[in-house]
Amino acid sequence: MNWIRERTAAVLAGSAIGDAIAGAAEGFSPEAINERYNGPISGIVPPYYGENWKTARPVSPYHKGDGHITDDTLMTQALIQVYDKHRDHLDAFAIAETLVPLLQTEMRWIPELERESILLQRVFLAEKWLVTRLQYGHVDPREAGVGNVVNCGAAMYMAPVGIVNAGNPRRAYMEAIDIAGAHQSSYGREAAGIFAAAVAAAVAPGATVGSVIDAALRYAHDGSKAAIEAVVQAATSIPDDATDKEIGVILRNAIRPFDTVGDKYREPNMDARLPSRTKAIEELPVALGLLVACNGDFRKTILGAANYGRDSDSIASMVGSLAGGIGGMAAVATDWLDSIAEASRVDFDAYANQLANIAMEIFQKDLERAHHDAAVIQALDLEQPGRAHSIDMARAAFNGVA
Repeated sequence: MNWIRERTAAVLAGSAIGDAIAGAAEGFSPEAINERYNGPISGIVPPYYGENWKTARPVSPYHKGDGHITDDTLMTQALIQVYDKHRDHLDAFAIAETLVPLLQTEMRWIPELERESILLQRVFLAEKWLVTRLQYGHVDPREAGVGNVVNCGAAMYMAPVGIVNAGNPRRAYMEAIDIAGAHQSSYGREAAGIFAAAVAAAVAPGATVGSVIDAALRYAHDGSKAAIEAVVQAATSIPDDATDKEIGVILRNAIRPFDTVGDKYREPNMDARLPSRTKAIEELPVALGLLVACNGDFRKTILGAANYGRDSDSIASMVGSLAGGIGGMAAVATDWLDSIAEASRVDFDAYANQLANIAMEIFQKDLERAHHDAAVIQALDLEQPGRAHSIDMARAAFNGVA
């Protein structure tokens, strides 16, 4: 198995495992989680409300738990299908052209509903916004995200963007920012770009927790950057023997000044999730903080996210992607993955192979485009003194990297 194929499998596996394990805890406090499960979550658990998941509010009608993936993974898989159609880098117009119809027309097994349905019936209002604005409002796709609730809705499915831009966080950031313009604005859109950059760094050869954090901070702006800096700084002070509860308290305290939702997750503040230059989503900075606090350990990061509560599935999905990218399939908890694949009726290998094949096609196109651009620059500047030599050196350096 070549590098990108193996790392693609690990990123997607990490994302799905985090999503499925932490889904049962979504929306609850650490104290409620600990009481319900007689201690911290340590693996796949049943629904928070047990057999009453169909009717118990506010979770109903979704069967969260028992190894079921949620909308985070379903949307990630949908974005892979968009890449499969276009076979190249994407933009906001590709989201309007391909993702929006896919949400409305393709029947698929929805684990949380325990039936086949269209994806539009599973996603929440922040994702249904895509259909409202793009199909019915005919809004310019690059601006359609303006007015939507500002949350992690776009960031949660951007891992494939990092894969097709492996080793190039800058390009991953820019592509995700373009794509996310159809879905989100402000710090929600910014988080999508940062997460894609972090994944691109995580799947690069020799990646470390430090290199992933550096990439995230290099391309982050405004409140998102300040939030990541604060949470990562707090994470570095956490002792190795800290419990999930202790880690969660420290990271929550660090993100609190940047979070608009408030401490009562199911009772958000009146000004929650509004655009801002100084605020950030909670999920991505906390995921990066967990990556640091757990030193990239795959199981520890995912369980830390699950026991953090709040938007636990998105946090766990993000940190699972990054830990999987850094450690590869050797780090992935395949026992969890096998159980989740069976419970969710998903062939994760098929999606990984599909995305890896697309990524390698795009790499080849990028290489051809880069050679073409270098030739154009050389033709334009060849007559300038000293330019031919510097361009030859740049081309030789590029060939060495390629």
